[in-house]
Amino acid sequence: MNFSVLLLLLVTLVWGTTFPLLKSASSSLSGVEISAIRFVIAAVCMLPFVFKARRETWRDGALLGALALTSYVAQAYGLEHISSNRSAFLTSLNVLMVPFIGLLFGGRLSILMVGAATVACSGIGLMSWEGGGNLLGDSATLLCALAYALYTIMLSQRAGRHDARQLAATQIILMALFASLWVLGSGASGGGAVLASLPDRLMPHIGTLVYLGLVATAGMLMLQAYAQRNVSADKAAVIYALEPVFAALFGWLLLSESLTVQAGIGGAMVVVAVIISELKPAEPKPAS
Repeated sequence: MNFSVLLLLLVTLVWGTTFPLLKSASSSLSGVEISAIRFVIAAVCMLPFVFKARRETWRDGALLGALALTSYVAQAYGLEHISSNRSAFLTSLNVLMVPFIGLLFGGRLSILMVGAATVACSGIGLMSWEGGGNLLGDSATLLCALAYALYTIMLSQRAGRHDARQLAATQIILMALFASLWVLGSGASGGGAVLASLPDRLMPHIGTLVYLGLVATAGMLMLQAYAQRNVSADKAAVIYALEPVFAALFGWLLLSESLTVQAGIGGAMVVVAVIISELKPAEPKPAS
């Protein structure tokens, strides 16, 4: 196991800790508010790395930042309506979406891929029956998965062109800008009362937001940008499939969440599906 794989395992572990933390913060803050605050905190840390960034780095950082921001905001919004365990398993579908989106670039689906998709859809069906499901929460989280699938594809294509620290820094600063404008626009449309109450609502969660900004955003985006230069997209996707496992563990430890047998089976099916989808059939040996 090489060093880059270990880094991605660390990234996935840290991602798993964010689900219960986001669930807790969403009791007082909206998804876009959480995202804006965590990105502003991360942007302050990454500011020294942007001064030498090239125009091409800013361009790719803007594209990646927009996709990542959409994913984070959709995930945080979904957590206002569904459990952190459910969110983690639905988010893991981004691994399954990557090869399907690859069809747009001339790829082909194998029987193995169709089977994995069937297992994943069946698993999602079982999970959706837990507590009756929630259309808004599930839809937002599936949008999160789609945006992150696009992000993974674009990062694999472009990470090797840039310094990892500069690429992460430009993403984070632009994400902070986009999210802050979003919050200001939402506050203006709401008459300013939402913005006026923001300081009081964020104070109980300041520790969580600092962790999300410094560790889960600035640190992990930089490690991810570095590690995916040396790990193939297929292998990285398999590693990312461990995220819901970590998230379920931390949800149990921090929020005392539990899964019904039906939901547990559905979640296991999703994890199995995303792993199967990234397996490659053995190459036939040449005839002697």
